[in-house]
Amino acid sequence: MTKESLTMTANPEVSIVIPVYNEELNLPELIERCIKACDQLPQSYEILLVDDGSKDRSVELIQEGARKYPGKIIGIVLSTNFGQHAAVTAGLSKARGKYMVTLDADLQNPPEEIHKLVEKLAEGYDVVGSIRENRQDTFFRKIASKTVNLMVRKLTRGNTMTDYGCMLRGYSRPVVNAILDCREQGKFIPMLAMSFARKSVEVMVKHAERAAGESKYSVWKLIALQYDLLTGTSTFPLRMLTFLGFLIALLGVIFGIAIFVMTRLNGEEWGRYGTFTLFAILFVFIGAQFAGMGLLGEYIGKIHLNARGRPQYYIEKELRGDETDKKSN
Repeated sequence: MTKESLTMTANPEVSIVIPVYNEELNLPELIERCIKACDQLPQSYEILLVDDGSKDRSVELIQEGARKYPGKIIGIVLSTNFGQHAAVTAGLSKARGKYMVTLDADLQNPPEEIHKLVEKLAEGYDVVGSIRENRQDTFFRKIASKTVNLMVRKLTRGNTMTDYGCMLRGYSRPVVNAILDCREQGKFIPMLAMSFARKSVEVMVKHAERAAGESKYSVWKLIALQYDLLTGTSTFPLRMLTFLGFLIALLGVIFGIAIFVMTRLNGEEWGRYGTFTLFAILFVFIGAQFAGMGLLGEYIGKIHLNARGRPQYYIEKELRGDETDKKSN
């Protein structure tokens, strides 16, 4: 190893954390562009590529990158697919920099934009968000992203961040330490970081079409993400469920009184033919009850996951491109 690589390994100021899942088509270009972009930074750096249980040649390509750029490229290999945010958490746990930047591996957020976030972190900001200019996504992805952003802003009062869907984000070391101290399952890192940030800012960044491969977020995964956000970060749905229960009960009482009054005024024949209507209303109420039970079950399930205390991820091995390559105990 060169003297420069040893210095970077010992004390990197900037850590770039990139989750990777089946990105063999993008990894060679990603590595080269990240190295070129980070070489322009005035700070020393490390790039952590976290393989999240890929089924293709991603691990091999990460290992090749680590050998080609020892001290700069570090591979973190998870034992199986734990999900994007778990992979990012694993990378943050191994990162040693004063400033942290997260980035997607699909090259939609150009690595050449990293310097914008590092500059703001160096100015003293705790969290640096990014707003994608001229987004190169499908109409559905844009709508889903706007929905997530709106939900997060509603769940976090006073939060002025605009674009939570962009992975290109920067964090200071104190905020990362606070995130790592949170042991709950399924945590949404950008929103969690904002709850610990004293100073935050957003910067405009470029956005490109996916270089190769397909998006790992399907329709169902996007729906699951929004459901996790709703149930994992707020008790608002439970309060709404209670309010809705009282409202339905009140409407039921009012409806019963109305039927009683009308039968008294118009005779017993008036209410005889409303049987099916009552059944329909009953089915609606039963459906609402089951929906509420399902929502409650989500909360109970999360309590169960956190009570078990299982690790959010397991690092199988680290790839550093030299004799320090090792497996986790």
